[in-house]
Amino acid sequence: MKMARAEAQSLRHFLGTGSPQRFFFDRAARAGVADIAAGTSLGDRLEELAGRSVLLATGSQLATALALIELSGLVRRLTILPPDADSDHFSAVMAGAEIDAVVTDPASPASAAFDLPVRVESVPGIAVLAAPPPAALGTEWVMLTSGTSGVPKMVVHSLAGLTAPMRGGRATGRDVVWGTFYDIRRYGGLQIFLRAILGDASLVLSSAGEPIADHLERLARHGVTHLSGTPSHWRKALMSPEVKKISPRYVRLSGEIADQAILDSLRKTFPRAVVGHAYASTEAGVAFEVDDGLEGFPARFVEHARDGVEMKVLNGSLRIRSPRAARRYIGPDAASLVDDDGFVDTGDMVELHDHRYVFAGRRGGIINIGGLKVHPEEIEAVINRHPQVRMSLVRPKKSPITGSIVIADVVLKSGACVGGELIELKGDILKLCREALPRHKIPASISFVPALDIAASGKLARRQS
Repeated sequence: MKMARAEAQSLRHFLGTGSPQRFFFDRAARAGVADIAAGTSLGDRLEELAGRSVLLATGSQLATALALIELSGLVRRLTILPPDADSDHFSAVMAGAEIDAVVTDPASPASAAFDLPVRVESVPGIAVLAAPPPAALGTEWVMLTSGTSGVPKMVVHSLAGLTAPMRGGRATGRDVVWGTFYDIRRYGGLQIFLRAILGDASLVLSSAGEPIADHLERLARHGVTHLSGTPSHWRKALMSPEVKKISPRYVRLSGEIADQAILDSLRKTFPRAVVGHAYASTEAGVAFEVDDGLEGFPARFVEHARDGVEMKVLNGSLRIRSPRAARRYIGPDAASLVDDDGFVDTGDMVELHDHRYVFAGRRGGIINIGGLKVHPEEIEAVINRHPQVRMSLVRPKKSPITGSIVIADVVLKSGACVGGELIELKGDILKLCREALPRHKIPASISFVPALDIAASGKLARRQS
């Protein structure tokens, strides 16, 4: 991979030598990279978008991929609308990003809501361009944060910052086929999309509402070699018999805490694969990747800067200063992205154990048990160690005495146990918790459930009760 090309303003630049054998696949169609390099899905309307602040509001991920390539370097600002965006927030997003044009497709969400001077619809197929329009602008890439109840924050990135983690990356060559459980309209999925482009690789896109078995079958059919998702994505995949059809060379986790149980399960399922987990956020960018098979990350990552990425831990919270980080927030209520020293406060809490930092949980997700602080992820990591547990969700329940207690919903591995054996299994899990956790962190009750809700971001859907 010639990473000097990463300084280019346009993604088309990376497709100039595209092989006819490279494709982007979605559930219903495919697009050849060589065709994309010299074509358009936006027809003769493409030049109308030049220099504008554009909202990308496509419903199809393949249409999204094509538009990202066409618009980078052409438009002044490109705001990517995530698949679960609340239509009540559209007006605030358009005002905050100063949007004056929109790109949609037939599957676009609530497309009637976009009353803008310029409206271009992506169409199926790729038409040949006589000559690609000049792409010399340093496009601002705007992504919306997830997990907030109000108007999402709008985070500004540059193409150079987004592609910086790929310098010297592993997935290079036209025999590489990337796949992702993520949606590419989110930071984690966008990273895989960019890795495929810069690495001369094909890419198998996910599809909203597609059963996991069907997605795994598609990944197998297209010969996926590198596959990425959240730990929750992977736990869901491991519950499907179709997971046996794929044999990736590289398995990547990000977006949530990768505890030892999921790392060990993936190592057992894919013994020939490199299993790695990355730390990244929409604001901080990609901070590091760990391929040693252990949860957390070495303390030396904090003690010494790596690839221009500096990290520190302040009051238990991980902070990152990096050229990969976002440039700023935009919008009328935008807060500062960094602290006085230029570090992004991630809000992810870490603890140092034996020269290794381990993630405890989100600062905003702490449960208060009679004045004592509990990270649900810490308890889940212990429960997930049990050999018959696939995944778990720890949540609070109101208590008249302590304010809250913790309870756990647990999904078992297929065929784990039935009937009276469940009572004994609950006892085993509670015993495991008592051995590893202080008393106030031990679940007051455990319920076995068939599945847990996964949010559109790919993370466990956490709720308060």
